[in-house]
Amino acid sequence: MKFSSPLISGTIIKRYKRFLADVILDSGEQVVAHVPNTGSMATCWEEGWKVLLSKSTNPDRKLPYTLEMLSNGKTWIGVNTQNPMKLAVEALENKVIKELVDYPTIKKEVKIGDSRIDLLLSKEEKQCYVEIKNVTLLGDNKTALFPDAVSERGSKHLLELIKLKEKKIAAAMLYIVQRGDVESFAPANHIDPVYAKNLKLAHDAGVDILVYRCNLSPSEIKIVSPMPFVL
Repeated sequence: MKFSSPLISGTIIKRYKRFLADVILDSGEQVVAHVPNTGSMATCWEEGWKVLLSKSTNPDRKLPYTLEMLSNGKTWIGVNTQNPMKLAVEALENKVIKELVDYPTIKKEVKIGDSRIDLLLSKEEKQCYVEIKNVTLLGDNKTALFPDAVSERGSKHLLELIKLKEKKIAAAMLYIVQRGDVESFAPANHIDPVYAKNLKLAHDAGVDILVYRCNLSPSEIKIVSPMPFVL
């Protein structure tokens, strides 16, 4: 996923009210940026970290700047949770996600039960439902963790995937890891034990657990390779 225009560099002062961040641009101007992330963003920012912002040309937007990435000095961390869907679709079209190469048709935001699942992949009568999560939390031993806050919605999605498997329909949980300083993935049991339990239930029910890492740069984010996981 290449950015349509060059990102703008700056330094974060603080994140507040969940969706706002004060940033000093390299030009010296201070701006308020939109933060498209409902999680805690723990381990993703500290005062003084470098950031990359996109800028909208839409004159009706109250906040033209959007927080895309932050750097801890070792890696860029992608925090815009609107991007994982784009990243996943691009990777599927380029056949990067090897477990899901047999589905040429992709449909977004499909209603299942009381939830919406991110993707429905299909080939003739064959189908696979895929839920996507953005992973940014850094744990011990270079482990990427999810979620970074209690996620009742995330558990609901897992239970819907289990129901699909019970109906003999293929289902997958795709975790997209947007930081480069990790080597494996695990559920954040200390944050949301219910989610961790439901992820194990989903795995035991036959839901495919797929974890893929991204390469991140100021010009592009792309999914590149699978990562091991421990449940």
